Amino acid sequence: MLGKILTISKNTATLAINKDAGEINDLINLHVVFEDNNKKILGEIDSINQDTINVTFLGELTENDFIGGLIRKPSLNANVRIINEQELAILTGNENASIQLGVSPLYNDFPLKVSIDELFSNHTAIFGNTGSGKTYGICRIIQNIFPNSSIIPYKANLFIFDSYGEYINAFKDLSNNNPYYSFKVITTNKSKPYEKLNIPVCLLDLEDILNLLEATSFSQIAMIETALTYVRMFARNDKEAAEFKNHVLAKAIISIMYTNQTSARIRDQIFEILNETNTPELSLDTEVPGIGFTRKFRNCFDIDSEGRFAEHKIISDYIKTFIDDNRHWNFNSEGVYYSLHDLEVALNFTLYSERYLLNEAMYDSAMSLKVKLHDLTNRGNGEFFSANEYITIDEYIKRLQINGNKKSQIVNFNLEDVDDRFARSIVKIFGRMFMKFTRSLSDRATFPIHMILEEAHRYVLEGDDKKLFGYNIFERIAKEGRKYGLILDLITQRPTDLNENVISQCANFLIFKINHPADLEYIAKSVPNMSEDIVEKQKTLQAGTCVAFGRIFKIPMIAKMEKADPPPTSSNCEVYKNWMVQLKQ
Repeated sequence: MLGKILTISKNTATLAINKDAGEINDLINLHVVFEDNNKKILGEIDSINQDTINVTFLGELTENDFIGGLIRKPSLNANVRIINEQELAILTGNENASIQLGVSPLYNDFPLKVSIDELFSNHTAIFGNTGSGKTYGICRIIQNIFPNSSIIPYKANLFIFDSYGEYINAFKDLSNNNPYYSFKVITTNKSKPYEKLNIPVCLLDLEDILNLLEATSFSQIAMIETALTYVRMFARNDKEAAEFKNHVLAKAIISIMYTNQTSARIRDQIFEILNETNTPELSLDTEVPGIGFTRKFRNCFDIDSEGRFAEHKIISDYIKTFIDDNRHWNFNSEGVYYSLHDLEVALNFTLYSERYLLNEAMYDSAMSLKVKLHDLTNRGNGEFFSANEYITIDEYIKRLQINGNKKSQIVNFNLEDVDDRFARSIVKIFGRMFMKFTRSLSDRATFPIHMILEEAHRYVLEGDDKKLFGYNIFERIAKEGRKYGLILDLITQRPTDLNENVISQCANFLIFKINHPADLEYIAKSVPNMSEDIVEKQKTLQAGTCVAFGRIFKIPMIAKMEKADPPPTSSNCEVYKNWMVQLKQ
């Protein structure tokens, strides 16, 4: 089959075909070993001509390892043979801490094992067309993590962000393997019989609020930042918080009263403020004391025949009693709970106290935040932020994993019932939350978290985050998360839509069949060590088969995935079954 070496060039060798040795049709992509003077050179068969075989050198095999690249080439007298199983094992995972990724269709279904550490301590990208077997393959890999044995991954923390509820069927019976295993679903779909998504507002960062409200300008950052300061103070609900509300409101009213607008315009603006933001001491129905009488605050703004407020002095004296510019306010607000409604109130205080809504240049930006926050608070998506108690990030993450009296190793966030924009905000919120949690651990990387993003192109985009905040959360996780034990697993059929900086930080790749030229060009440009040879290999792959490379294998390997059991619900619609009806004869 493999004859003598005819030529050796810089990185290739040409072999003669030994036609007497048997069939030669199935040699493409097989690995061969050149044995020469106590060294073994690994190569791969690239092409076969009528009389010759072309082999590309990959590196050197030692007794227990593979070293990529070559310094010394084999001699023309070297013996050439097909790689054996012991040498194949060197190129794949070790036996002691590994799981099976799949089998090699090139080597009679030889098991391809990968190191758990190499696969799960590095970011991984999984690309492939619809129907190429991505979801089936990922489900099979995860199922292989949870064996029926005495050594179990009880402390695993896999959070799957599932766009269409495809993973539920694959893991719903996880506890059948071992009673210590648990699978939990958290959903945005109100009709599904699972726990509903509920994120405490007090855990949302400035960036989270701005994303939820689709902020687009720097001025909006200052508005929300001030609103968050106010709402946390107001949430204390103590005497100082009440006095600060009156201080802020009184300053806003006084600033309007001493403008050069008409009295009617000033009154309208003050009434508008007090309709939106008020306190028991400062509202339209507050009783204001005069000399020998009291009257409601709204009546103090009656305009006399000369176009002035009849009770101007009473109003001014009363309001000024609440202003204390020399006071040092205590904004410490650790451990307080507040709701979206509370935040809306605080934003109104902010917009009026800073006169954003009375500033023509700022009006559109301020009104946009006001309307969107009101819409979020009072419509459908607001119910996902209805938690009514204070909780820390640590407690919240652990609560996410509680399923009855068990810890769930896999938590599936089913986001099929919300639009892409809101789903993207939710995933960013959890990304920021997980990053903050893992960075705060006293023993670094002792609570590894995996964010498995199905349809990752919905979430991991370039976006406006870097322009507004100076960073993109997924880029930050990709660059820094691995050190703290926060790992991304990106699954997508549209790699061109992904953030290029995030892809560049992935250390493992599973490339299923991809046909679109734009996707192929993007992968070739963006993926580290993505050679033309790998691109060509994946073009002919069958469904469920991928080219796997990176930290998991010493060289790119073609891996055929076992079928997930039970499978995910990602197969095509059975049209014949749903169309046809048997007529009565």
